[in-house]
Amino acid sequence: MDDPYQNNVNQQVTEGGDYTYTQDGGGHDGYPYQTDYPPQDEDARSDATEGADEDNQMYEGEYQGIPHPDEIKEARRAARAEARRKARMAAQQEEEEDILPEQYENIMEDCGHGRFQWMLFFVLGLALMADGVDGFVVGFVLPSAEKDMCISNADKGLLGLLVYVAMMVGALVWGGLCDKMGRRKCLIYVLTIDLVFSFLSCFAQSYGFFLFFRFCSGFGIGGSIPIVYTYFTEFLQMDKRGEHLSWLCMFWMLGGLYASFTAWGIIPHYGWGFSIGSEFQMHSWRLFILVCLFPALAALIGIVFMPESPRFLLENARHDEAWMILRRVHDTNWKAKGEPERVFTVGNIKTPQTQEDEFIEIQSDTGTAFQRWTVRHMTMLQQVMANVMSLSAPELRLQGLFLVIVWFCMAFSYHGLGVWFPDMIKYMQYEEYESKVRVFHRERVERFHFNFSLVNQVHREGEYVHDKFANIEMKSVKFESSLFENCYFEDIKSTNTFFENCTIKNTVFYNTGKIQKLQNGEHHFSPPKKGCHLNFQEENDIVIYLVSFLGSLAVLPGNIISALFMDKIGRIRIIGGSMLVSSACTFLLLLSFSQGAVICWQCLFYGASVAAWNGLEVISVELYPSSKRGTAFGILNGICKFAAIIASFIFAAFIGVTKIIPIFLAFAALVCGGLVALKLPETREKILS
Repeated sequence: MDDPYQNNVNQQVTEGGDYTYTQDGGGHDGYPYQTDYPPQDEDARSDATEGADEDNQMYEGEYQGIPHPDEIKEARRAARAEARRKARMAAQQEEEEDILPEQYENIMEDCGHGRFQWMLFFVLGLALMADGVDGFVVGFVLPSAEKDMCISNADKGLLGLLVYVAMMVGALVWGGLCDKMGRRKCLIYVLTIDLVFSFLSCFAQSYGFFLFFRFCSGFGIGGSIPIVYTYFTEFLQMDKRGEHLSWLCMFWMLGGLYASFTAWGIIPHYGWGFSIGSEFQMHSWRLFILVCLFPALAALIGIVFMPESPRFLLENARHDEAWMILRRVHDTNWKAKGEPERVFTVGNIKTPQTQEDEFIEIQSDTGTAFQRWTVRHMTMLQQVMANVMSLSAPELRLQGLFLVIVWFCMAFSYHGLGVWFPDMIKYMQYEEYESKVRVFHRERVERFHFNFSLVNQVHREGEYVHDKFANIEMKSVKFESSLFENCYFEDIKSTNTFFENCTIKNTVFYNTGKIQKLQNGEHHFSPPKKGCHLNFQEENDIVIYLVSFLGSLAVLPGNIISALFMDKIGRIRIIGGSMLVSSACTFLLLLSFSQGAVICWQCLFYGASVAAWNGLEVISVELYPSSKRGTAFGILNGICKFAAIIASFIFAAFIGVTKIIPIFLAFAALVCGGLVALKLPETREKILS
C-alpha cells in the first residue's frame, strides 16, 4: 500500500515540473530529498518565500542608525589597505628624496661652474643691489621731502616705520610663495611691484600718497633677499656655494655706494627739477628716487631671460622642464670653456612623488572664473601655511631656534647702530652749533640791504622796516616774535630757517620756492605745519652722505675675506668670530668724543660685521630642504626687519641722553649671538637636501 505522503510528493513533482518540498507537521528528517534534490533556482521559489531573501532583509539596527557589522569590517579593511598604501608611498618618497640631492649634486658637478652662473650672478646681484638702494632712499630724501611736503617729525617716524614693516611683510609673503610658485616668477613680481610704486612715489605731491607708494614698494622689494639667495644657491655645486654666495653679498654694498653717491650728486642741486604751476613740483630729491630705479629695472630685464630653478621644478615633479634647463646650463658652460663637443649624458632624474591635484578647480558649469581664482589662491595659501608649520618639525626645531636668535641679535645691533651713527654725528654738529649761536634781542634795522649770509643766529622781538634780503643764504636762522614791514625777500637759499609768531606787513617773498605777496595790512606768517621752512630749497649736509658712503665702502674688506675663507674655515667660525670682533668694536665706541672718531669706529664695525651677515645668509639656505628653503629664509629675514624696527626706536631714544646704554645693548646682543652661533651645525660639506 502506498504511503500517502510519498504520493503527495510525487504529485508536486509532476504538476510543478520541479522539486519542491513542504514539510508537514510530522516531519521526515531522514528522507533522501535533503541530499538528492538539486538546489532551487531563484525563479522557482514559492510565493510563501518570495521576498524573504537574506540579502534583502533589513538589518534591525538600521532603524537606530547603527552600522551593519559587515560594513564595519569592510571599512576596517579599506582603512588598513589605505594605511599600507600610504606607508609604501612614504617609504618610496623618502627613498626618492634621499636619491635626488645626491643625483642633483652630481649633475651640477657635471655642468660645471662657468658662464651661465656668472650671468645669473650679475642679474641676481642687480636685484640685491636694488634692495640695498631701497634701504637708503627714505633716509636720504626725508630732509628734502619734509620741506617739500611739510612733514612733521611724527610723520617722518611713521614713514620710516611703515617702510620697514612693509619689507618685513614682503619677506614673509614672498619667501613662502617662492616655494610654491617658483623662484623666477616671484622675483619678477617682486621687482615689478617695486618699480611701479617707486616710480609713482616720484610724482606724489601729498604725504599720504607718498607714504602709500613707498609702503607698496617696500612690500615688493622686501621679498628680494629670500628669493635671490634661494634661487642662486640651487645653481651652485657644493664646493662653490660659500664663496660665490659671499661674492653675491657685495652687491648690497654696491647698492649703498650707488645710493650715497647719487644722493650726494643730485639732491643738493635744487635747480635739477621743474614745476608745473604751483601744484606739481619735481625737485631734485624726486629725480634721485627716479635714478634709484635703474638697478631694479636692469635686474627685471635680465631675469626675464633667465630660467626657473631646476631644483624647484624637480621638487614639483616637472622633470622635462628641469632636464632642459640643466642641459642649457651644461652646454652654455662647456661651450664657453672651448669644449662644445661635451654631451649632457643625464637621461633620467629621480623626482619625488607629489599630489597630482595641487589646486582645487571648480569643474561645474556654475563655477565662474572668479570662483576658480579664489579657490586656487586659497589653496596656495593653505599650502604655504602648511609649509610654515612644517618648520617646527623636531629635526628642524632646535637649529631653527638657534638661527632665529643669531639673526635677531645681529640685526638688532647692526641696524640699531646704523641709526645711532648718523644721528650721533648730527647731534654732535648740533651741539657744536649751539655753542656758537649768536642771539640778537630787540634789534631795529631800517632801510638796510642784507647781502651777506645769515648763519647760526636767533633774532628775538626784532623790527625790520624797508629792508631787503636778496641773493643770500640763511642757515640755522630763527626769527621769533619779530616784525617785518615793507620788506623784500628774493633768491633766498635756506636750511633750518624758521619764522615763529612773526608779524609781516606788505612784504614780498620772491623766488623762495613759492611767490608770496602779502598785502592788505597786517599778516601773521605761520607755515602750513610746524617745522615747515621759509622755502623749499635744501642744502643737505654733505657729511651725512659721506658717512653713508664710507660705511658702505668699509664692508669691502670684510666681503673679500669672508668670500675667500667661507669654504676653508667654515660658516660657523666666520659667523661667531665676526660677531665677537664686532662686539669689541662697539665697546670701543665709548672712547669716541668727536665726529671723526665716530666715523672711524663706524667703518670698522661695518667691515667686521659684514662677514657674519654673509655666513648667516649662506648657512640659512643650506640648512633647510629645497621645498622649505624660501619659506625659512623669508621668516628669518622678516625677523631681521622686526629686530631693525625695535632697535631703531630704542637706539634713537637715547641720542643726546647717553651713549652708554645703546653701546651696551649692541655689545650684549653681538656677544650673545656670537656664542649661540657656535652651536649651529656646520654645512660647508652638506649636500642641498
